[in-house]
Formats: sequence, structure tokens, C-alpha cells
Amino acid sequence: MNGWKKRSKLSGGASASRSARGFTIVEIIVVVVIIGVIAAMIGPRLFSRIGNSKQAVAKANGASLATQLKLFQADHDGLDSGATIDILWTRPSRVEESEWDPYVDSAEALLDPWGNKFVLIVPGEKNIDFDVVSYGKDGEPGGEGENEDIVKP
Repeated sequence: MNGWKKRSKLSGGASASRSARGFTIVEIIVVVVIIGVIAAMIGPRLFSRIGNSKQAVAKANGASLATQLKLFQADHDGLDSGATIDILWTRPSRVEESEWDPYVDSAEALLDPWGNKFVLIVPGEKNIDFDVVSYGKDGEPGGEGENEDIVKP
């Protein structure tokens, strides 16, 4: 019986010291390097997807604003040359107050996903009546990728 207790102490003591040992610095460095390599491969793909999704949202929002502008045209006999996109939110001076209801829910609806206001061009350069334009991420005409202009309708 005495020998049995000694063996159990030895085997229990050996396994306890192994499990309490933890990770070595080399093991931690290897794991960090593997995570870094995975992040380097996946990161650029994720960021390009974010840019693509913002462009898709800008296209959808621009098309929605174009539809609202067509309703405005029908209700108020067209658009004035030089009008801005703000006519969907603030009442133009030529429209009587009794005939006015905003065409968007808030002034933020007039912003593209990058926080720039959509631009209304009357008469349109691409379309006959008008163009609703987002100048992309950089807010400047022209560009490629995320900076590409989006013109609706």
C-alpha cells in the first residue's frame, strides 16, 4: 500500500508539472506569424468588398433620388436650370408652402455613402432632363475604383 501511494504521487506530480508549463515564446511567435499571414491575405479582399458595397449603395440611393426628382418634376412642372439636390428636402421659392411636402425623409438622404452630397445637374450631361451624380470616395469628378463617378438615372 505504501508503494502504491508513492507511485501515484510520482505520476500525479509529473502530469501536474507538464500541464502547468504553458506555452513557450517560440510557440507564441509562430501563432502570431500565422495569424499575420492570414490577415495579410484576407485583409485586402475585405477592404475592397467594403468599397464595392459603398458603390452599390450609392447607385441604389442615386436611383431613388432620381425617382423622387421625377415625382418633383411631375408635381411642379419640371426642374429649374441650376437647381440643386436640396429641392427634395427644402421648399424651392417658386413652390407654394401649401403645395409642399419634402420628397425625402431627411437631409441625410441627400448624402452618398462617403458623406458627400449628391449633385444634381440640370439639364443632364448623360441623361436628357437631369443627372444625379455621386463623385465617389474622393468627392472629385473622374476617378477609378471607389473614386469612380456614379451617374443616375
